[in-house]
Amino acid sequence: MHADWIIPDWPAPARVRAVSTTRNAGVSSGVYASLNLGAHVGDAAESVAENRRRLRDALKLPREPRWLRQIHGNRVIKIDDMQIEQECDAAYTSDAGQICTIMAADCLPVLLCNRKGTVVAAAHAGWRGMAAGVLEATLAAMAVPTESVLAWLGPAIGPDAYEVGEEVRSALTRGQPQADQAFESIRDGKWLCDLYLLAGQRLRQAGVPHVYGGGFCTHTERARFFSYRRDGECGRMGTLIWIAD
Repeated sequence: MHADWIIPDWPAPARVRAVSTTRNAGVSSGVYASLNLGAHVGDAAESVAENRRRLRDALKLPREPRWLRQIHGNRVIKIDDMQIEQECDAAYTSDAGQICTIMAADCLPVLLCNRKGTVVAAAHAGWRGMAAGVLEATLAAMAVPTESVLAWLGPAIGPDAYEVGEEVRSALTRGQPQADQAFESIRDGKWLCDLYLLAGQRLRQAGVPHVYGGGFCTHTERARFFSYRRDGECGRMGTLIWIAD
């Protein structure tokens, strides 16, 4: 496995495996250099296929990850029977060897598991998905006591780089008064937004006591991460979770 890929630092059960890739260790070139896992961003199909093969080999995955067609919503699917890419922004499974995967390049990937290691999930939590309740919907789909759930927040745009307008702030604070803490006013109608704080608040409010991760910034760590906000056309990283056989 490439040295700068991220292994979540959280007390998940031994049978739960998870990793978040960086932009490094692939074959793509130009704005997609080098480990672009997104087949929808304009990169050469053969490069994406080779990058995905390298990912499988490096992690010794039992099968191909289930790639979602993410639409910034709150739909959650059980991936066990999924045959093709489906439009959704979170996936969960209780079956060993099924790999839940989120692709991102600024949006927040969130991994979830229960302490028994019997169910795992991955959610794509950009501002739209978070406002739509994707984290709460994922927890509901997991169907385990929320106090038994562990959460890990993967690489996303950091609070010093994520500038948003009033419409984003309004959407994320509606019915969530504590979310005000996640916004810092920088000029009229413009705010810095802390996705990590927002996700942690929502998870804890939903009953998840233990939230780990955060502290990355895809926008400023140019050598390590793709960033759509920084570069526009770019690749996608993958954040994966599965139950080992």
